[in-house]
Amino acid sequence: MGMKRDPAVEGLEVYCVGGAVRDARLGWPVYDHDWVVVGATPEAMRRRGFKPVGRDFPVFLHPESHEEYALARTERKAGHGYTGFVVHASPEVTLEEDLARRDLTLNAMAESPEGELIDPYGGMADLEARVLRHVSPTFVEDPLRVLRAARFLARYAGLGFTIAEETRALMRELVTSGEIGHLVAERVWTETEKALCEPWPEVYFQTLADCGALGVLMPELAADSEALDEALGRLHCLPEELDGEALARWRWARLVEHLNEAARAALAERLRLPKAHAALARQAALTRALCREAEAGTLGAERILAWLDAIDAWRRSERVAPLLSLVSLEAPALADDLALSWRLSAQVLPKTLVGEGFQGRELGEELARRRREAIEAALAP
Repeated sequence: MGMKRDPAVEGLEVYCVGGAVRDARLGWPVYDHDWVVVGATPEAMRRRGFKPVGRDFPVFLHPESHEEYALARTERKAGHGYTGFVVHASPEVTLEEDLARRDLTLNAMAESPEGELIDPYGGMADLEARVLRHVSPTFVEDPLRVLRAARFLARYAGLGFTIAEETRALMRELVTSGEIGHLVAERVWTETEKALCEPWPEVYFQTLADCGALGVLMPELAADSEALDEALGRLHCLPEELDGEALARWRWARLVEHLNEAARAALAERLRLPKAHAALARQAALTRALCREAEAGTLGAERILAWLDAIDAWRRSERVAPLLSLVSLEAPALADDLALSWRLSAQVLPKTLVGEGFQGRELGEELARRRREAIEAALAP
């Protein structure tokens, strides 16, 4: 890989570390770089124009590229959860000591400015063997590593990667010890949202279920393994091509659409789910219920009108098309009926009825009646 010299880092002992080193050797695109600086002090970094950003440990932003440069540091467990660490950063901390605190061997490789690989913990061998393996037994000091290991497997499973059995054992230990329960909601959701955007998101949830973490962090999903398997199969069945936050939002909705309202609400509260994700999950669940009624042959105009009301279609018309696309994945004929029902009923406008003299409660009743008639016309053979 190598890096070009620039005045800000000239004379510093700087190494590229972590994901950029790993992904370059996997042939994956590298979007950003993280750097470790050995033998420097915070004062020296500030004098060079670096801006400090970390409160818990010394991380600085490059004055021009704004990439992160962290002083080499060690960590010592001093409490529960992923924040329960005492950080020690000083010019005496070596690169090998800094790399030793990382979670997986393929994340514990570094590269010098000349392109030399520094790999004290066998990351390259594990990368070639397609194995995710912990760097040291201190893996069990940070419960967040359970989620990170699962997320990396969700990224690389298609390349044949597996988690080493001894690492899986440590993941189970973090669950049985109760340490996993000390993770704060924000960190659980951050890792989960990232995993939902990985190529194989179902692997993330399967891995958490296998080690017992899912039952602690998302018990509503873990309660029914058969329903979970079906839900994981839906993660690739989406209404359209999506990426970024929209992809995570739709995959989450598909994951939880089978849960009842109370379970979805409990899960959303536990994870402090963004409102947009919770709202879409509710819309997907309502749409799923509509499809089940259609399968049972009990779907009529009243029920379709209730669905349109429930998803707030009249004020948020942009919600309808994606949900119709969702229906079309398993019931194209039903999607066509719903689309026609929507088009006809949407033509019934409140202002028309106001012009006819309707107001107050009578306006609402007449609006519902005429929309129901429009839907009945759409469903007529």
